Amino acid sequence: MARPRCGWAADPRFRDYHDREWGVASHDDRHLFEMLTLEGAQAGLSWATILAKREGYRRLFHGFEIERVARMSERDVARLLQDAAIVRHEGKIRTTIANARAALDVIEEHGSLDSFLWEFVGGRPKRNRWRSTAELPARTAESDAMSRELRRRGFSFVGSTICYAFLQATGMVDDHLTTCFRKRELAGDADPTRRSGPRQ
Repeated sequence: MARPRCGWAADPRFRDYHDREWGVASHDDRHLFEMLTLEGAQAGLSWATILAKREGYRRLFHGFEIERVARMSERDVARLLQDAAIVRHEGKIRTTIANARAALDVIEEHGSLDSFLWEFVGGRPKRNRWRSTAELPARTAESDAMSRELRRRGFSFVGSTICYAFLQATGMVDDHLTTCFRKRELAGDADPTRRSGPRQ
């Protein structure tokens, strides 16, 4: 018997991501930077496209090691623009590098991306209780605040809608529907937060 899932996870392209990662709290800086990058890369595209290219992004952006991405050069930009393993959008490629540099400034000030980004939800996952996908918001006060602050610090492709998708993806917000089996699993975990990214 099929387990009940959020409606969007009925698509088999999303099932593994939904079942293993979406909504699980992440405290790993590389994973947080990865998801911020991928959510920004999705702008104007489908999430299925980004998931299909995820391994390409990991390979070409050094496993999202922030310091290595921040050191990438104009030669790297030119090389990446020729590689179909990622979305070949010059603005998004340059943004990833610039965002890595901005992230290093955040880390220097706050000690980690983790400690900085989790401040926007008070340090703990916000667990919503939506009954249908139609109830899910596209943005919230938390995503508005995150977007404003990231932009102030020099980040790009971090509009409020992108930030809300990021909050959902990294478990800062748990938006699994009340009927979804993952809602029960995450709620039943004695320590629902993850200290490392999903690639560990």
